[in-house]
Amino acid sequence: MATTDHDYYELLGVGRDADETTIKKAFRRLARELHPDVSQEPEAEARFREVTEAYEVLSNSETRALYDRYGHAGLRSGGFQPTNFDLSGLGDLFATFFGDDVFGGGRRGGRRRGADAGAEIEIELADAARGTTVPVPFEIAVSCTTCGGDGVEPGTETLRCDRCNGAGQLQQVTRSVFGEFVRTQQCPQCRGRGVVIPNPCHTCNGAGQVLDRRELDVQIPAGIHDGQRIRLTGEGHAGAAGGEAGDVYVLVRVLSDPRFVREGNDIFSQLDLTIVEAALGAAKTVETLEGAVELQIEPGTQPGEVRVLRGKGMPVLQGFGRGDHRVLVNVAVPRRVTDEQRRLLEEFESHSDDDTYKQHESLFDKLKSAFR
Repeated sequence: MATTDHDYYELLGVGRDADETTIKKAFRRLARELHPDVSQEPEAEARFREVTEAYEVLSNSETRALYDRYGHAGLRSGGFQPTNFDLSGLGDLFATFFGDDVFGGGRRGGRRRGADAGAEIEIELADAARGTTVPVPFEIAVSCTTCGGDGVEPGTETLRCDRCNGAGQLQQVTRSVFGEFVRTQQCPQCRGRGVVIPNPCHTCNGAGQVLDRRELDVQIPAGIHDGQRIRLTGEGHAGAAGGEAGDVYVLVRVLSDPRFVREGNDIFSQLDLTIVEAALGAAKTVETLEGAVELQIEPGTQPGEVRVLRGKGMPVLQGFGRGDHRVLVNVAVPRRVTDEQRRLLEEFESHSDDDTYKQHESLFDKLKSAFR
């Protein structure tokens, strides 16, 4: 439930037509002023929580639309709950919202989450239909075992950075008629760590991490589509200073099968008949994802007709049931005939009448059947 009934736009000091950038800038400015680590005002913490809640709502298109239309009551009925942040660190809050630190220099010596890694695999359509387990190789950065991840040669120590005096950041004050402006940037000498390493680790050269090639058996769910990704939580690059590892995203490519065409959860294939098989009927073998099945072709089957094999398509991903397998009938017309075949065809034609080729459905009905 929302913790304040104040107007969110007024709390941030922006108009109702404010774009995302304007809202973000307003929140950054107020957060710097009101955070309990910075402000001495007795109501600073309460006001800070209000503007944080306002930013949570207005920075999300769904909750903002709900608030614009129905106000606080709409948020309550929609189940909105403001995040309860630990206000012990202003940098942590900004890292949560923006992925960076409000002061621009990073948290000296602080833990940072590792980056995500990517991998790509290819599987057959039949494997996508039944699900499979595939070994996936990838390279990630892991903590150096020699130095324990701090980049320092064992038996040696770090030194405080003499350029930033251990602060990890540098400040430049500019005076003008409008007052003093303070510009903060990361210390280029220690890269925000506040310390320098005179004797870097010989294994990782002071980086604290080394590349490691790994391979994991990844379970591919039945019904997966080409281009979907599987997330492996915590298997990515190691975080800095003991931070949690990132994730690995596995891109799944489903190879095309010359026998089939996939549309959603349905499978399409083509069955070629001779004019004799189409006219007299026949038992034909049709390949499906689950193997060959026998399909009975009725006499008088026309080109373009579709036979539906219920439940022989792709499984519904993370759901129930399967799609269908639709077989498009193609009647092959002879391109070359012998004299005897020509005579027999002409004799057949001489014994034919209008009833021989009588249509049971119109062309429009055939097209509707095919598209169904």
